[in-house]
Amino acid sequence: MTETRSTCPYCGVGCGVIIESDGAQITGVRGDPAHPANFGRLCTKGSTLHLTASAAVTRQTRLLQPMHRAQRGAAPQPLGWDEALENAAEKFAHVIREHGPDAVGFYVSGQLLTEDYYVFNKLAKGLVGTNNIDTNSRLCMSSAVAGYKKTLGADAPPACYEDFGHAQCLFIAGSNTAWAHPIAFRRIEDAKAANPAMKIIVADPRRTDTCEIADLHLPLQPGTDVMLFHGMLHLMLWEGWTDAAYIAAHTSGFDAIKATVRDCTPERVAQVCGITREALFEAARLFATSAATLSLYCQGLNQSSSGTAKNAALINLHLATGQIGKPGAGPFSLTGQPNAMGGREVGGLANLLSAHRDLGNPQHRAEVASFWGVPAVPDKPGKTAVEMFQAAADGEIRALWIACTNPAQSMPDQATVRRALQRCEFVVVQEAFATTATCAFADLLLPATTWGEKDGTVTNSERRISRVRNAVARPGQTRDDWVIAAEFARRLEARLGRAGTLFPYADAEAVWNEHRESTRGRDLDITGMSYAMLEAAPQQWPLREGEASGRSRLYEDGVFPTPDGRARFADVAYKPLAEAREARYPFSLNTGRLRDQWHGMSRTGTLGRLFGHVPEPTVQMHPQDMARRQLADGELVHVTSRRGSILLPVSASPELGLGQSFIAMHWGGEYISGRSSTGELLAGVNALTTPAFCPDSKQPELKHTAVKILKAEMPWSLLAVAWLPQSQSLQAREALRELMGAFPFASCVPFGAAGALEDGAQQQRAGVLLRAAAYEAPPDALLARIEALLGLDAPDSLRYADRKHGQRRTMRLVREGQDAHLQAFLLGGDTRAEAWIKTLLQERLPAQSYGRQLLKPGAAAPAGVAARGKVVCSCFGVTQTAINEALATAPGTEEQRLASLQGGLRCGTNCGSCLPELKRMVRATAMPALVPAP
Repeated sequence: MTETRSTCPYCGVGCGVIIESDGAQITGVRGDPAHPANFGRLCTKGSTLHLTASAAVTRQTRLLQPMHRAQRGAAPQPLGWDEALENAAEKFAHVIREHGPDAVGFYVSGQLLTEDYYVFNKLAKGLVGTNNIDTNSRLCMSSAVAGYKKTLGADAPPACYEDFGHAQCLFIAGSNTAWAHPIAFRRIEDAKAANPAMKIIVADPRRTDTCEIADLHLPLQPGTDVMLFHGMLHLMLWEGWTDAAYIAAHTSGFDAIKATVRDCTPERVAQVCGITREALFEAARLFATSAATLSLYCQGLNQSSSGTAKNAALINLHLATGQIGKPGAGPFSLTGQPNAMGGREVGGLANLLSAHRDLGNPQHRAEVASFWGVPAVPDKPGKTAVEMFQAAADGEIRALWIACTNPAQSMPDQATVRRALQRCEFVVVQEAFATTATCAFADLLLPATTWGEKDGTVTNSERRISRVRNAVARPGQTRDDWVIAAEFARRLEARLGRAGTLFPYADAEAVWNEHRESTRGRDLDITGMSYAMLEAAPQQWPLREGEASGRSRLYEDGVFPTPDGRARFADVAYKPLAEAREARYPFSLNTGRLRDQWHGMSRTGTLGRLFGHVPEPTVQMHPQDMARRQLADGELVHVTSRRGSILLPVSASPELGLGQSFIAMHWGGEYISGRSSTGELLAGVNALTTPAFCPDSKQPELKHTAVKILKAEMPWSLLAVAWLPQSQSLQAREALRELMGAFPFASCVPFGAAGALEDGAQQQRAGVLLRAAAYEAPPDALLARIEALLGLDAPDSLRYADRKHGQRRTMRLVREGQDAHLQAFLLGGDTRAEAWIKTLLQERLPAQSYGRQLLKPGAAAPAGVAARGKVVCSCFGVTQTAINEALATAPGTEEQRLASLQGGLRCGTNCGSCLPELKRMVRATAMPALVPAP
């Protein structure tokens, strides 16, 4: 076995991992105890990375050779690399010659490595001569960039993870840190345990798992963050809690914001935000008077039409109280993706240049042009994400290059995005996974390497640069992303008549060295950093030539990277949401992350065990809102916005406020599908979301959409579930996905066992679950096709069919030793027995004595067969029922009862992602009564 140190490819915490490999196969992964981001810890996603890289997953999901379509809608056909790149170069050159450089666009990803990003940025701005290069980081972090620049002068998070342990007050705004950045949350839990006096405030419309550790939860109304922060500053001024000396010595613009917040009285703020005056006062007091206050914030602030204003208004609080530039204090943006920071560093967005240079600054453009050896860098700002796809839909952009991202799932207003992909004359998709929704729109598919196969660097939320290393050989004909971009660029150079090459790189380190030199003298100067240094340990920037280590925190001297060296108060006004709730659309729809899933789930979605905690897509509503509309858990509803409508089961969630709803951002057309009454194919949650964006950051308001939610009357339902050989399950799901459009509603997801076995039977099988609904029973041929894909067409399958009443039930039992276990089933028409039948299959209970009950519509659960509830601990497959049963007899304090749970069931003892939920269950369950001794 070989061990290779690398970095996790998921969130911006940037955890170090040790990859175990045997020849060409990754066989295991564990946290790197020497990495300063995680010290050996991994979350549910990181700890299963090796399973997503298995040979079975690779064979079924990976794009392993270049493919092209002779015409749209045709099946892709293989071709060689030379032909593929020559074709791409000729198409792009033709568009550039005929329509100019701004007729092409590049849409890249925060999951690319810094070296990949650098080459793409140079390709667009240095060779093609367009600033039409943007990234999916625009969807998650651009408001944080704009907020930092507007106030502090540079896009540089001033704090670090060590500050969790120094803070006396932690203010978390718009971030479900417990789910979105689990290992950072473990460090917060450690800090709270070490210092119980530390106060934690969480401002979030939902009562998320992050709130479980909070001393104060501010359940503000969606979009009212600026009003909240202005109200806090109003109270700080009124109570004398501001730091006048710091304001005078290190800031400018205070008088303007002071005048603006004068009208943000506690009464007005409480009314607008939907919180009490007392809670507002306590939040302001704790923030201003604590010895050190650290704020953490993420998409709740960023994904907004007022995203920059929200970021800036929060930073204003730090400047007004001097809570910056010292241990435990500062505004700390939690980066969404693993290398969104690296992309910002190389200028890989439509409005940026290399090394934090500004596109609008002529001197900066001249510096970059001279450094690259090109006549000029274009001065016209490029199209940002939403603008780029709108331009393609309008015919303005005629060729698109999409790398390592899935806009046909992740972009708002999917109707426009798909129209753009259909109208664009030439679409290249450079991707590791062939199963993403965007691949279906590609004229040319180029196979890229992914985690465990790539070499380069990434930067995490605390400005720490880590090495990413390849542990195994590149599979099939895949190539590294920077290599693909550079080889395409060399061919394009020849067609555009450029002598020599801008892309002379022999390896990733050569790209890194050029990027490193471009930072000399900049705020993020890394000229003292090298691959050799990073081999020894990750490093934070800045780290200038001659220095031994980088800086943990910034602005300790009170000097900021602005013309006068002072931080600037941002005089921003509170503005309402882009879409107000009103009579026709009375609900606020929020989108966000699930604990065990990542983005569009092209990687995490290959593992059934990661669907245990949230097994299927739903729209969540407050129980009272459901009761008023006579909705029950699991019933189908139409969720409709001004842009589209989707069908989903509804579920009750007391964590939401009245008038609010929630759908996880991960559920795209790959997992939920259906057709509208007019026959239009629906495309997941982002069929609903708005393209309205912040005027400064151009980040869309994915965090709020006005919707209506109406009951869907579909009397015929279907549930089909099967265990399949691991080598076939993902292909079966892809085939089922092709059938989903035949139903008004359908969802298809992997299915996991309740137990978490690491070997034996579970290693050899994987589950698939298809759920659908219709106005009437579909044709028998369609149901027969579903049965065949799930192995239910075997001669020994048990069957019941009543075509007149739309009933169809098929069961397959497989004998193992003395018992027969349910291997697959289909319930059509009447699915009331799903809970106990699914339990039989999921927990592999003996089923040979239930033959007639299995086939009887609406049959009650047999004695001894009860649903085990959802999985709480994904690492060990521990369910709600098991936890509640253990708590019923666990005496002692809350801490002792939690310890008893962990000792008996092992839940919460591995990655810790389930700890907030476990603690909530402990508090909610009454301690067993003590029986007096006789």
